Amino acid sequence: MAEGIPRPIPPPERALADILGLAARARALVHGTDMTRKAVREGEVRSVLLAGDAAPAQAQKLVPLLEARRVPFHVCLSREALGFAIGRGPVSAVGITNDSFAKRVAVLVAALSSPQG
Repeated sequence: MAEGIPRPIPPPERALADILGLAARARALVHGTDMTRKAVREGEVRSVLLAGDAAPAQAQKLVPLLEARRVPFHVCLSREALGFAIGRGPVSAVGITNDSFAKRVAVLVAALSSPQG
């Protein structure tokens, strides 16, 4: 596939990508490790999605803070898929700032993780 053209997201992940896109359009999320960390410190983030292929250094910056602040987080999708879902380039982390979106994302991530999902 040509470089710079994102690959389509597989159907099981499509609903998650759709809700992330909606949250992005509603300005109900922050993207990138640094912006997510800042928003977590400010108490704005309800949950976080961390890309499965995020660099270990990025995860080490974010995960201890999330655990200390008791912010739920999920590891799923790739950097490319997360970025594509929110209309950006590859991103390692997305912080969801709206309770309703955070709850819906948690349900969708659980469905992806289930044996039937």
